[in-house]
Amino acid sequence: MSQFDVNDGDKLQFAAEPTATLGDSGLEPWKLLLVDDEKVVHSVTRLALEGFELAGRGLQFISAYSAEEAREQLAQHDDIALILLDVVMETDHAGLDLVHYIRRELNNKFVRIVLRTGQPGQAPELEVITQYDINDYKEKTELTRQKLFSTVYTSLCSYRDLMALENNRLGLLKVIEASANIFERRNLAAFAEGVLQQLTALLYLNKDAMLVQPCGMLARPASNALNILAATGCYSDYEGTVEISAFDSDIGDRLGAAIAQRSSNYGDNYWVSYYITESGMEQLLYVSAKDVFSIPDIAMIELFVRNVAIAHETIALLESNNHD
Repeated sequence: MSQFDVNDGDKLQFAAEPTATLGDSGLEPWKLLLVDDEKVVHSVTRLALEGFELAGRGLQFISAYSAEEAREQLAQHDDIALILLDVVMETDHAGLDLVHYIRRELNNKFVRIVLRTGQPGQAPELEVITQYDINDYKEKTELTRQKLFSTVYTSLCSYRDLMALENNRLGLLKVIEASANIFERRNLAAFAEGVLQQLTALLYLNKDAMLVQPCGMLARPASNALNILAATGCYSDYEGTVEISAFDSDIGDRLGAAIAQRSSNYGDNYWVSYYITESGMEQLLYVSAKDVFSIPDIAMIELFVRNVAIAHETIALLESNNHD
């Protein structure tokens, strides 16, 4: 029998094991890998975390009953956010060997790893914490339902923020690479894409997870169509010239109004930023999210679209001079 306590003394009723708990927003769930050779631990963990939600996202449970099975699951899922890991399985140190494999061989520094052991003498906490790159250490006897919920919540918050920082870093790299030859048209698209990636990552951090998977689309007006310069998130399938009518009616109306009125417009969870340069070149940026934008968010959006518009204007002037 497992030593895992689920609910502070409440009698445990086992139910069919769910594969996921879906949040109300319909967003993809956080992936949680359960690695333990006791099936009861898997069942109890799933039951204890039933209804869990963070930032509108539920949980997708992935089970492995040995370290070897865990390696197979890691090969299939490169976006696992959290691993709840037993220490003693096929060997006395199978869990610790798996940690080494994840951090050193897979070079995965992002997934959060919480060790859970029913035999603390096999892996003393101080020794494990100092020698292995794990994020928490729990004895199964101390993990009540409330404590397990708190552990998962804080671990996923940490993973979320690490991934936002990584997206910001990748966006910055794109900006740096493109900036070296920013006045070549093919590099301007890369520049816009990189800054847009940075923008969405920074908005996410500033909102403290209030903005989940923010979506942005940078475009230039062209009659009743838009020339897409860079897109991310739910707009990433749009490229080239797109008719305004191709968008959802609400989005199309917002974009059309910004062009017709030559001004920005916004709602609680979207922002259409309109900017026109001194030479008359227009830029549009549409950003949407699940929650309300703050004043700093709006200022950052306006700064982004203004700077990219000026870069476009400079390129157009250079091209015009070259043709003269």
